[in-house]
Amino acid sequence: MALLISLHVLAVVVWVGGMFFAYMVLRPSAGPLESETRLALWHRVFRRFFPWVWSSIVVLLASGYGMMFLYFGGFAGARLYIQVMQGIGIVMMMVFMHLFFGPWRRFSDAVERKHFPEAAKYLAQIRRIVAANLVLGLLTIIVGASGRFW
Repeated sequence: MALLISLHVLAVVVWVGGMFFAYMVLRPSAGPLESETRLALWHRVFRRFFPWVWSSIVVLLASGYGMMFLYFGGFAGARLYIQVMQGIGIVMMMVFMHLFFGPWRRFSDAVERKHFPEAAKYLAQIRRIVAANLVLGLLTIIVGASGRFW
C-alpha cells in the first residue's frame, strides 16, 4: 500500500503542481514578452510538460485501481471519498485529452507555421482549460486529504 499511495501522490504532485506553476507563476511572468517569444515559450513548455502528464495519468490509474482492488475490496469496498476522487480524476483525464488532441495540436501547428495570431487564440483556449483542470485537481487533493475524516 505504501508504494502505491506514494506513486499516486507523486503523480498528483507532478500534474497538479505543474498546472499550478504554469498558471500562477509562468503565465503572469511570460505575459510581458513579445507575442512571438511568448507563444514559442509556451510551445516549448507544453512539449516538455505533456509527456509528464501522460505519465502521471498512467501512474494514477495503475496505483489508484491497484489500491482499489488490493486494499479496498473493489468499487463496493471503497468509501465515498475514494469514489469522488476517482470521478473527478476521470473528468480531469478527459479534459486533458480534449486539450491535448484539440487546442494543443492546433496551437502547436500554428506556432510551427508561424501563424501567431491563430496560435494566440488556441493558447487562450488552453489557458481556460488548464484553469478548469487546476480547480478540479485542487478539489481532488482536498477530497483525498480530508475524505477519511468525513
